[in-house]
Parts: sequence; structure tokens; C-alpha cells
Amino acid sequence: MSFTAIPLSGSKPEQYAQLLAQARGLLHGERDRIANAANLSALVYHALPALNWVGFYFFDGTELVVGPFQGLPACVRIPLDKGVCGAAASTRRTQRVADVHAFPGHIACDSASRSELVVPLVLDGALVGVFDLDSPEPERFDADDQRGLEAIAAAFLESLR
Repeated sequence: MSFTAIPLSGSKPEQYAQLLAQARGLLHGERDRIANAANLSALVYHALPALNWVGFYFFDGTELVVGPFQGLPACVRIPLDKGVCGAAASTRRTQRVADVHAFPGHIACDSASRSELVVPLVLDGALVGVFDLDSPEPERFDADDQRGLEAIAAAFLESLR
């Protein structure tokens, strides 16, 4: 299968609609979570500006374990009571952090990261993991980014059914 990413255009919500359509095209017919997480990480990392890390952490029943990603090497394991990823996993709520240095218990896997958005991945009530995006820019993520990335995370979860 060949896939060609199309440059995003228009307003931010329009760009996220285009990105979601591309994500659904990538995920179509594939149910393997590793393959889908790998392709989504690459798609989002290359489509959106000002990101230095995009990837997945999967819940192993005890803690979050790094999965497919784009960016510098990452922390391998994250306890549910630590950092932005742990907060998203334990509360099952998206965490949008304008300044990670002001977040209590932040884990600095990449010292260049300044802001972060983490979407919890919950399927049929069970924690699957988190979808994590980091930026070297403070306040990189806004409500449009949150909605757009939550929609992409939902498409990932649907691909697992």
C-alpha cells in the first residue's frame, strides 16, 4: 500500500479535519496497535509544526511503557502517578500543559520540551495507554489542537475494534 500525505491548508479546524481523514486512510483495514501507532506517530509528527516528540505509551497493567514514536529516545516506563502522561492515564482526561516546567512531577525525557498535550486512550472502559505530543515552544497547544488530536486518538481506538 502506498500513502501520500497531503499538506494541510485552511484554518486549524480545517487542517485537523484533513489530518483526521489522512489518519483514517492510514488506519483503514489494519487492527494491529503497534503498526497503527507507528504510522500515526509519523503522520502527526510530520504534518504539524513545532513538535519535537509524538508517540504512544501503552499501559501494561502497572505502568505506561513507551510504544512507537517519532523524536528523540524517550523515557521507557512512566508510573501512573508521575508526569503529564501519568496524569492523563490516571485521570483519563486530556492534559494540555502550556509550560511543562510548571507542572508538578513533570518528567523531562527531552529537556527541549516546553509544552505538552497528552490524550488518554480508553477502550470499553479499559486504559490502553496515552497519545503524547511535546513541543519546544511554550503554549504550543490550544483548544483546537486538543479537539483535533482527541479525534485522531479516537480514530486510533476505533482501529483496534
